[in-house]
Amino acid sequence: MTSSSVLPAPEIVSQTENTMVLSMGPQHPSTHGVLQLVLEIESENVVKVDPEIGYLHTGIEKSCEGLFWTQAQTLVERMDYLAPESNALCYALAVERLLGITERIPQRAQIVRVLQMELTRIASHCVWLGTHGIDLGAISVFFYCFDLRENILDLQEAAGGARMHPNYVRVGGLNGDLPDGYLAQLDALIDKFPGRMRELRGLLQANPIFQDRTIDVGGLSAEEAVAWGVTGPSLRASGIAYDVRKAFPYSGYETYEFDVPTRTEGDAYARFLVRLDEMDQAMSIIEQCRKRLDAPGPVMIDDPKVAPPPKETIALSMEALIHHFKLMSEGFRVPPGDVYQAVEGPRGELGYYIVSNGENRPYRMRTRPASLYNLQALKGIGPGNLIADLVVMIGSLDPVFGEVDR
Repeated sequence: MTSSSVLPAPEIVSQTENTMVLSMGPQHPSTHGVLQLVLEIESENVVKVDPEIGYLHTGIEKSCEGLFWTQAQTLVERMDYLAPESNALCYALAVERLLGITERIPQRAQIVRVLQMELTRIASHCVWLGTHGIDLGAISVFFYCFDLRENILDLQEAAGGARMHPNYVRVGGLNGDLPDGYLAQLDALIDKFPGRMRELRGLLQANPIFQDRTIDVGGLSAEEAVAWGVTGPSLRASGIAYDVRKAFPYSGYETYEFDVPTRTEGDAYARFLVRLDEMDQAMSIIEQCRKRLDAPGPVMIDDPKVAPPPKETIALSMEALIHHFKLMSEGFRVPPGDVYQAVEGPRGELGYYIVSNGENRPYRMRTRPASLYNLQALKGIGPGNLIADLVVMIGSLDPVFGEVDR
């Protein structure tokens, strides 16, 4: 922490004769990214909190307006960089609705999309749990989590060619079917997962030090959570079972059996428990996907206006070559209109509002990032706690600043 004497304090934070103003971050390791908290404190107690964001601003939304519809997809994956597949799917679903092809997406592509979403959810929660444990001094859990995440990133690389931003989910389907050997790797992960979850729960769930640091810390009532616009595990830990996959199903989620874990305590420990339960539910969906993947089928829509021709045909057919050249050099055009599409990302409701003017580029794209809305709740739950408890609260909200700042 450094004194705020070099930074002008926002109006919300003011100093009295009994308080002082401190700046926590943006370099602070426990702010989980480039977040600055301007604090008014009295001794070790927090009086006011004002989050200062924008240090990671990338201009992704504006940049997408200058790219083809397919090119923009490579950028949106980099907003929530811990859940690139969630961003990719949400964007693809929105564009598909504008194109009017939602019902024509192949069934196998829908299954693999759900599989990728749930693998991403577990991988993202592994990063949250591992780093949250480090914040509170539980070092071992980090290695257990990242070992599991490595297995998931291996699967992501096998399917899409990259560990972090595979650009695998495309408008109209997928960039190719699952490769040989993928299902064997997936089966190994499914077999490993129950034992690893028992280990993670054993390390922290009944740990008295972890419980002392998280129980009754950062309490958020259901009414407050709704007022702040909180979604995802942070909302469900306050007793509200809102999940986009249940409320507004997409990609066939209505055909899968899974529960929406909730708690009523609304504190940091409740948010911890909800995410652990979500990991179990995600694996249940993955197992259901695995049973549906034995039947082969196409993974891309059969529409030359949207989908490029199969690679093996480009060298054999002049028509396919021209088709490929036109799509790569000009993209495709989307009918005029606007649409809002949401998915249930690891941090909550991720939404894209996209406007098309009939051209080959988005006219406007606006993101509804779950992390931004969840993060602002710090203003409400921070006051009245110790400075050290802010570390717990930030970690329990699980913000990713790639989508906060955009």
